[in-house]
Amino acid sequence: MKKKRTLIYTILLGSSLLLCPLHTKAQGQKPAATDEKEEIPFYQGTSVGVDIAGIGSKLLGSDITSAEVSVEVNLKNRFMPVVEIGYGQTDTTDDETNIHYKAAAPYFRIGMNYNVMFKKPHLPGFVAVGLRYGFTSFSYDVDALDMVDPTWGNITVPFAYNGVKTNVSWVEAMVGFRTRVYKSFSMGWSVRYRARISMKKTENTEPWYIPGFGKNNSTNIGLTYNLIYKLPF
Repeated sequence: MKKKRTLIYTILLGSSLLLCPLHTKAQGQKPAATDEKEEIPFYQGTSVGVDIAGIGSKLLGSDITSAEVSVEVNLKNRFMPVVEIGYGQTDTTDDETNIHYKAAAPYFRIGMNYNVMFKKPHLPGFVAVGLRYGFTSFSYDVDALDMVDPTWGNITVPFAYNGVKTNVSWVEAMVGFRTRVYKSFSMGWSVRYRARISMKKTENTEPWYIPGFGKNNSTNIGLTYNLIYKLPF
């Protein structure tokens, strides 16, 4: 499963790097540099993006799938407030422990991107760094084979918890790349470092997967690959 997910990320990353030089070549002669003293309008447009990395990983056999839409506002070609709303789910059984886990829920993130190449608005793309705050509230099911306690006369102890409620919050630091491919259409990818802030725990169990965050660890690494459309206003 891990090898398959690594494969799709490699393919998506490679495609963006290949398209970048092709697009640059198609631009022809480089336009004259913009006068740095020229005032850049405050509002530079709104873009809507769809992340296809989560859907693609499921097609390649991953136990986890997600769908996500983002809305980003460009201010001065420098500051870019962004909201990301998605839905993540899993339904899987561990081959070694036979523990079955199921969860599905929406999640959201809110944050800001910063265009480190804001002084070069004539370029077809940019590199950005950013921060996010993420949150999800969901319930999950976890069950396994019944356990036998030999101390008390081989008593069978069931292991099944359904509808366990929890909520999780986290922060993300990201670095991303974007390039225009055709008119108002762009594509881009980002690498996310996620750190869990809080998680509501129960006495007997905790979630294996957290929608929008990934597998339940104190930290996590994620990747997004977005198809982006700049709205015509």
